[in-house]
Amino acid sequence: MASDPFAHPSSQSSSFTLVGVPRLEAFSTCLGILFCLAYIISLVGNGVVLLVLGLDTSLRLPVHGFLAMLAGIDLVMVTSVVPKMLGIFWLNSTEIGYTSCFVQMFLVHSTTSEESGVLLAMAVDRYVAICHPLRYQAILDRQTVAQIGLAILARGLLFMAPLTGMVTSLPYCRSHLVPHSYCEHVAVAKLACADPRPVGLYSVAGSSLIVGMDLAFISVSYGMILKTALRKKSCWKALSTCGCHLCVLLLYYVPGMVSIYVQQFGSSLSLQAQVLLADLYLALPTMLNPIIYSMRTRQIRRAVLRVFRSRKVHT
Repeated sequence: MASDPFAHPSSQSSSFTLVGVPRLEAFSTCLGILFCLAYIISLVGNGVVLLVLGLDTSLRLPVHGFLAMLAGIDLVMVTSVVPKMLGIFWLNSTEIGYTSCFVQMFLVHSTTSEESGVLLAMAVDRYVAICHPLRYQAILDRQTVAQIGLAILARGLLFMAPLTGMVTSLPYCRSHLVPHSYCEHVAVAKLACADPRPVGLYSVAGSSLIVGMDLAFISVSYGMILKTALRKKSCWKALSTCGCHLCVLLLYYVPGMVSIYVQQFGSSLSLQAQVLLADLYLALPTMLNPIIYSMRTRQIRRAVLRVFRSRKVHT
């Protein structure tokens, strides 16, 4: 008896097939090298930040807690995607299990929401430190920082739980070929034989709300910082810091939102450009965050030197 080609994955196939970057298969080795280098830099950079923040007892300010959260989220985000991408590019390991696909989807999209929340928290932290320095410790005490951290994690999980439920409940009776480098939720939902539009609309509405609110508060925070800095001698230093932070924010928010809107509403942008945009949106900020937010901070640079010097002495 012939198998039903429109059966649910659980009854016919327990996996999806990831394409990688469509129509760029000839450059898979080069793409793999680029993403491998980005992954190594992300691992080393964020790993060093976590190591130093954990070992150096002088780094216990609220901002250091947010930096640790950012580094941890970045490690989860990039590790949930890049190793599988390298398997696709270098080993032609394109198959991903049904459960693994949805776990990857959940991790990728929940961590992107959480990262946005941490970037907002860090902007607020800088606002309090610069505009209300005498009240910094009182406003951002240990309990408040813990509550902010829990709120960030809860928001990411609450945003992704319904979306994951919507995607997993769809009947996948068509091709299991995902034209992407990872299990991007819209690309997976489009493979269903049911209407995928509710998934896309929820994603667009939820992402727009989260990003819109976070960007609004971040803009207000940096606006107040610049207003205060213009009255002080540290004006150029503040402008330089804010400029670097804003560049990283643009690299994080713009590709992510463009990718979501393009996939939902269509565009003249080629498929390979859409996939590369989504890939860079995950890999590039995780590589730059430790450099821009941590290593440019004099206190952390000195702590890194202290930690590694003490290691040399003990060895």
